[in-house]
Amino acid sequence: MSTSDANAIAKVLTEALPYIQRFTDKTIVVKFGGNAMIDETLQNSFARDVVLMKLVGMNPIVVHGGGPQIGDLLKKLNIESRFVDGMRVTDSATMDVVEMVLGGSVNKQIVNLINNNGGHAIGVTGKDGRLIRARKMEVSHQTPEMKAPEIIDIGHVGEVASIDRSVIDLLVQGDFIPVIAPIGVGKDGASYNINADLVAGKIAEVMQAEKLMLLTNVGGLQDKQGEVLTGLSTERVDALIKDGTIYGGMLPKIQCALDAVKSGVASAHIVDGRVPHAVLLEIFTDAGVGTLITNKSL
Repeated sequence: MSTSDANAIAKVLTEALPYIQRFTDKTIVVKFGGNAMIDETLQNSFARDVVLMKLVGMNPIVVHGGGPQIGDLLKKLNIESRFVDGMRVTDSATMDVVEMVLGGSVNKQIVNLINNNGGHAIGVTGKDGRLIRARKMEVSHQTPEMKAPEIIDIGHVGEVASIDRSVIDLLVQGDFIPVIAPIGVGKDGASYNINADLVAGKIAEVMQAEKLMLLTNVGGLQDKQGEVLTGLSTERVDALIKDGTIYGGMLPKIQCALDAVKSGVASAHIVDGRVPHAVLLEIFTDAGVGTLITNKSL
């Protein structure tokens, strides 16, 4: 190793040290999705990031999605995929596929990745121990000609009614890394498919996490000139929503992060999951690789 290489490594380690000290024993909730879930190199870099977080004393909790994998299996089974306002219409047959993919193949793949990289992960769905209590989501649609909005039934799509943190506490206290599939259970025992960002945000709130990290396929929240914004207060984010800077597909993700921070999570991060080791870079470096939202004075 050359002297310059050694100096570069030493610089990285010394820059990371204060962050390691600050976040020891803190809970970090990471929503794993996007390119990071389907690219093998990114999968392994994410797993190593999570294992390292655990080894230096943090308590990572992973929540994952799986939309593309669900779509692929539905196509193979000749089950049509329909969407209303970006949400998959989920009848009983589709819900069976969702449970197979999220609670089965995808969840166990992530658990296996983490364990193969030296971690101790356990996978659960929100149905296990009634971890995630769900309520059916109602979607309304109205046109100028309609006197009242039309309620559209999108099937087994839910919202988070409550989180039972005792299930997560049990895993964390056992020194495991929880890997959670976003499937909830209703009062009647029915299964509900819930947006993974929403589940991650609610878990971060209930656990009073230090950080909520949402991996995505973009560099972060961008201004109208395409520059990535970071170091944002909740007031600034509210203003960006109001003036139309935040819109479309990014709006629900930012709203999820905003709600978490307003509910006591110290900070939320929209992270570019296409970057190898994006989680570590966002936590342990001064520059980071995404958008930071915080309640703290900046």
